[in-house]
Amino acid sequence: MPTSSGKALKLIVTGGAGYVGSVCAARLLEAGHEVVVVDDLSTGHADAVPEGARLVEGDAADATAATLRKGAFDGVLHFAAKSLVGESMQDPGKYWRGNVFTAIRLLDAMREHGAPRLVFSSTAATYGEPEKSPIPETAPTRPTNTYGATKLAIDHAITSYANAHGLAAVSLRYFNVAGAYGRYGERHATETHLIPIVLQVATGDRAQVQIYGDDYPTEDRTAIRDYIHVTDLADAHLLALGRAKPGEHLIYNLGNGTGFSVRQVIETCREVTGHAIPAVVAPRRAGDPAILVAASDKAREELGWKPERADLHGIVTDAWRFTRELTARQP
Repeated sequence: MPTSSGKALKLIVTGGAGYVGSVCAARLLEAGHEVVVVDDLSTGHADAVPEGARLVEGDAADATAATLRKGAFDGVLHFAAKSLVGESMQDPGKYWRGNVFTAIRLLDAMREHGAPRLVFSSTAATYGEPEKSPIPETAPTRPTNTYGATKLAIDHAITSYANAHGLAAVSLRYFNVAGAYGRYGERHATETHLIPIVLQVATGDRAQVQIYGDDYPTEDRTAIRDYIHVTDLADAHLLALGRAKPGEHLIYNLGNGTGFSVRQVIETCREVTGHAIPAVVAPRRAGDPAILVAASDKAREELGWKPERADLHGIVTDAWRFTRELTARQP
């Protein structure tokens, strides 16, 4: 899928050895763009870098600056970040330095070397506990954790750079990314996402899955979340490249338009895997809202984006295929 401009671009993808970044890099290459992946491989995997992309190993800001010095690029897609909510509360300095300070240095490098476009991987954690759901881009931004606060700070910085220096920028805020694309999928050393955690029970790597709270005001009493297929998410980044305009910082929420409860996710995983997947109820986690669903009307109208893989069964099927293939490759 090309960008809406139709022009082949020369691009840097920071964090392109990670989950979302690798899928986006693969889709960019398929669309005919030239891709350089910048990744320090602290959480990414060298074998996740798509064939056809060049890997530059190093800090997202420093390695990007060094790459920009060697030749002109049409833009940067910035995925590299620290992203564990719990860790962000225990070690906030790591997140302010690793996310915000790195992003400022990246913005300065882009300005110095004339890279005109930025697509930033933001998050719905910038909204905190919303007043209503689905959540529009106009919702108040009141992050309840350090991770979300750092991403919001970067969004503010991007706005300043766009206004002052003519940067063409788009931030994409999304919730729960899931599924897989070909050989690219989710594999974290510390897993915090529901679908891969449930699938780890099916593979025998966990004994059971915990349901944090069964007293929510929802149909089955468990929390509801928005899940978006990683390929749909990557395609939104390609469209954002074509929508970016000098001096503007656009922000879009991305969601599939439908929320799924924790029990629905577990039951779908049981259907797809054929495993019983024991589940036990645990106390609610502090600050967990009952429903978190993104309103993505603006992205649909302005980017021409539409999630094509919004079916939960399909999302889990893709994730399960990748999980089994990954398990088979391990010694």
